[in-house]
Amino acid sequence: MTSPRERLAARQAELLKALLAGGDAPAGFATDRLRIEADVLRNKRSRLVAFLRPDLAEALGDRFGALFREYATSHPKTDAIRARAHADTFGAWLVERGEVPKPRSRFGRWLRRN
Repeated sequence: MTSPRERLAARQAELLKALLAGGDAPAGFATDRLRIEADVLRNKRSRLVAFLRPDLAEALGDRFGALFREYATSHPKTDAIRARAHADTFGAWLVERGEVPKPRSRFGRWLRRN
């Protein structure tokens, strides 16, 4: 049998997956309310990435929001990655998908990974 602490950690992990990675709502949580909160958190991350990497927001224009949503769902931010590195990883993801061109400079920020 698992301890109360382990059960709590498992429930917290379920909640975080629902909020940050598009997982199902854990038992006892309202699905519609969790989706609203997940959208709020994703929009907050999107604004931070646009602030840190205005070059990406400018290059993508109206497509920025939809592409970031797609990226954020499959690449949830963890406490192990800093915000700028997360924004740079988004840039690399965009290059890999052909959404933005590869930077010409060998010092290009889009491909820098931490």
